[in-house]
Amino acid sequence: MLILGIDPGSRITGYGVLDVSTATPRYVASGCIRIRAEDLAQKLAQVYAGVSELIAVHRPAEFAIEQVVMSKNADSALKLGQARGTAIVCAANHGLPVSEYGPRQIKQAVTGSGRADKAQVQHMVTAILGLSASPQADAADALAIALTHAHARRGLLTSGSFGGHQSRRKGSSWRDFRP
Repeated sequence: MLILGIDPGSRITGYGVLDVSTATPRYVASGCIRIRAEDLAQKLAQVYAGVSELIAVHRPAEFAIEQVVMSKNADSALKLGQARGTAIVCAANHGLPVSEYGPRQIKQAVTGSGRADKAQVQHMVTAILGLSASPQADAADALAIALTHAHARRGLLTSGSFGGHQSRRKGSSWRDFRP
């Protein structure tokens, strides 16, 4: 079973695809949909087309996306929300169930800290999935979203904390919490 994770953006939308048919999530693909249009309507059309193509190629069973974070710049937050909404509509039009996760929840699930920075998320995604190189930041975020959804599906994610374990052992990983 495949999960498609999306890190939405009006200029770059990251994506990550994981196979969760076994106990350990396996990397399938990741990358970025680079939006080249200037006009907002065309940008949203490109987001839709890119997500639609990913769904057609990978045939995921589930779709996970990051929730919108409130920004100091209202215009940026609105554009991000529109790109996010476009991706959600695309997934819904393809019959996929949509799950949403907040940034802190994603960071907590992947790094053990809801305050982790992008470099820490990239590092942990690379380590968890056994990748030979770190994915680009937006792709790493999308893979982190897909990993968060994989944890949630298995009951390892509760109340915004990692597996309900408020205080993990230092140096432990999500693999330590398999049912």
